[in-house]
Amino acid sequence: MRRVLVLHGPNLNWLGKREPKVYGHFTLDEVNQALEELAAELGMELKIMQTNWEGQIVDWIQAESEWAQGILINPGAFTHYCYSLRDAIASVSLPAVEVHCTNIHAREAFRHESVVVPVCVGQISGFGLNSYLLGLRALNHYIEARID
Repeated sequence: MRRVLVLHGPNLNWLGKREPKVYGHFTLDEVNQALEELAAELGMELKIMQTNWEGQIVDWIQAESEWAQGILINPGAFTHYCYSLRDAIASVSLPAVEVHCTNIHAREAFRHESVVVPVCVGQISGFGLNSYLLGLRALNHYIEARID
């Protein structure tokens, strides 16, 4: 059974309340439920965590690095400036997929650059809740290919 650490960054606990015209009406609980259902279908085990604190997300990556075989992450605002998160992902040598509900490349200029994606195997953005599901499928495929 493949094991994936799912990390949600700052303000994602407010999905459904926070700017629904931008982020949609789905909640973080709905995202997590959809991820758990897909994981069961794919034969995966997930540990899902959300934080608004930079140091906490770094601690989780380090603490779960022996358990996890991959990381699915929506870094939220950490995407654009959080070098400690980038370094944590690089240091654990786990494949990571960065996901975003919105198309960050079609939004404000400061959102166009990710400091995290260079240490990830890929990025999926712009598909709402489905960004997470597409990301989990991609990560599952990547992990399977490495195991074979």
